[in-house]
Amino acid sequence: MRIENEIKLGFGDVMIRPKRSTLKSRSMVDLVREFTFLHTQQKWRGIPIIAANMDTVGTFEMARALAENEMMTAMHKHYTVNEWAEFMQSGGNEMVDHIAVSTGTSKEDSAKLKKIMGAHPELRFICIDVANGYSEHFVNYVKRARENHPDKVIIAGNVVTGEMVEELLLAGADIVKVGIGPGSVCTTRVKTGVGYPQLSAIIECADAAHGLRGQIISDGGCTKPGDVAKAFGGGADFTMLGGMFAGHDESGGELVEKNGEKFKLFYGMSSSTAMNKYVGGVAEYRASEGKTVEVPYRGPVQNTVSDILGGIRSTCTYVGAGQLKELTKRTTFIRVLEQENQVYS
Repeated sequence: MRIENEIKLGFGDVMIRPKRSTLKSRSMVDLVREFTFLHTQQKWRGIPIIAANMDTVGTFEMARALAENEMMTAMHKHYTVNEWAEFMQSGGNEMVDHIAVSTGTSKEDSAKLKKIMGAHPELRFICIDVANGYSEHFVNYVKRARENHPDKVIIAGNVVTGEMVEELLLAGADIVKVGIGPGSVCTTRVKTGVGYPQLSAIIECADAAHGLRGQIISDGGCTKPGDVAKAFGGGADFTMLGGMFAGHDESGGELVEKNGEKFKLFYGMSSSTAMNKYVGGVAEYRASEGKTVEVPYRGPVQNTVSDILGGIRSTCTYVGAGQLKELTKRTTFIRVLEQENQVYS
């Protein structure tokens, strides 16, 4: 046993210090980024915000809406081969730069992934997603995925430390997903005691990834546009959002009404709700590591998209970053004890 005494920080522990700026308007800020990926040398251009691969967020409907904004969606892994075929035939093949096929690491997952990618070779992105990216089994799965899909961009995670980011990049990942426990419907930190404050995880993992010419996705912990800006300021190349995209027309989840108000169900993919739905319940050897909540119905997702992008543009004007890629170079974080005046909250 050992103790690390260095302080680790989450989004709520800091604010971004303003700097002199020559920007006259938020409209002058360019949020589009272009990346060249490590193993394929393929290029991607767009706004690097991704809807999480949860069945209450990462839906085909969400993908269509976000693609119009040059943003990405990681589809949840429970879509069938036939559902993928129907989606691709109905226009999904026109947005392949903005969708990722998600998979777990079981034999069944691998077989389904091969069928989907084989039937639709135009698909570019694979998201290999597990709660614990530290296992040798996971690293070996990433290696096999690189061998089986040499021309695809592979996203792999989740981890929170630099050495594991490096190992996954060397194993074949192009992009590593960073975050253990920060999600709004994740209870991993409570059930296991394991986790890492998200901002510090981003800073450390980005440094490791960029040294090998890879990228990272900050996955979880953002509750407002300012958090998204802090993730980018800390060095995240992409930011993945779950709760912020929940509750919309395009989101999954059952629509319910209580006392005349509408809500949509939102739950973690390790929750008992998700496991009852897809695998027949919580196995006796494990615990549920997610919760189920009712999110107020929020209408079309475009309203939320505009709010998020407007907030990030405003952040950039406060620090003089004319492009999103400049934000991390212009960011100085200051430690704080309070974020906002909550007298009317």
